[in-house]
Amino acid sequence: MARVEVRKTHKLYIGGAFPRSESGRTYEALDSKGEFLANMAKGSRKDARDAVVAARKAFGGWSTRTPYNRGQVIYRIAEVMEGRRDQFIDDLRASEGVTEKKAITFVDAAIDRVVWYAGWADKYVQVLGNANAVSGPFFNLSTPEPTGVVAIVAPTGPLLGLVSVIAPAIVTGNTVVVIASEKYPVPAVTLSEVMAASDVPGGVVNILTGSAAEIAPWLASHMDVNALDLAGVDDAALAAELEVASAENLKRVLRAPAEKVDWLAEPSLARLEAFVETKTVWHPIGV
Repeated sequence: MARVEVRKTHKLYIGGAFPRSESGRTYEALDSKGEFLANMAKGSRKDARDAVVAARKAFGGWSTRTPYNRGQVIYRIAEVMEGRRDQFIDDLRASEGVTEKKAITFVDAAIDRVVWYAGWADKYVQVLGNANAVSGPFFNLSTPEPTGVVAIVAPTGPLLGLVSVIAPAIVTGNTVVVIASEKYPVPAVTLSEVMAASDVPGGVVNILTGSAAEIAPWLASHMDVNALDLAGVDDAALAAELEVASAENLKRVLRAPAEKVDWLAEPSLARLEAFVETKTVWHPIGV
């Protein structure tokens, strides 16, 4: 008897679970030749709101974990990614039509990038914080704290760019709602399966598939979102609209890049610094 194929419609990733879009909508992801690759859930305003609720619920527990523990959890993401390395390579080759050599380069760089950020989990405070040289009989100490819930429009590049925006946000204690690349969503879905199989608590990372132009304005205007990363917005008009919407509750905004980003380039601490708030305390000397 001929076997019946089990066809799959990829789901959203919200709160550690894989729900269908509440709208019931889907869209077709195409491969590099313009042929059918996968059915994807098309996220809606309600899905975005549900993701924000999940991210806010997870924030308290995640932000108060020790930096060392957050580093261990994020390193576990890299371990699980390593175990699914071949699948990521196949995803990239199918999505972008790149050679196997190039796919290997980008997948290995993505795994290494997660390890790099994991290593900063218990070190960035010493670099970004400081003891300020002030005049007076007291200590003046500054330290970074997480901003809160960060909404991210992921870069078009399917995996390396994606982990390069997620990892620095969560390593500093934030939780995230990510709109995956509409053109290359399959690697993002595979990454969400990695998150579910690793030690990342549900709600710390939430991944939506669909149209950024449709979903992002609701996140930009959402009063329980604290910051917005426009890494994947290449439409100047949309970027301006999102910045205006973000101003209502004074969100931090990491603006859309003015030119194409080389995600293979050596990372810096800029993205670690982008979504932390520096708090300063004064303490009398000798007390």
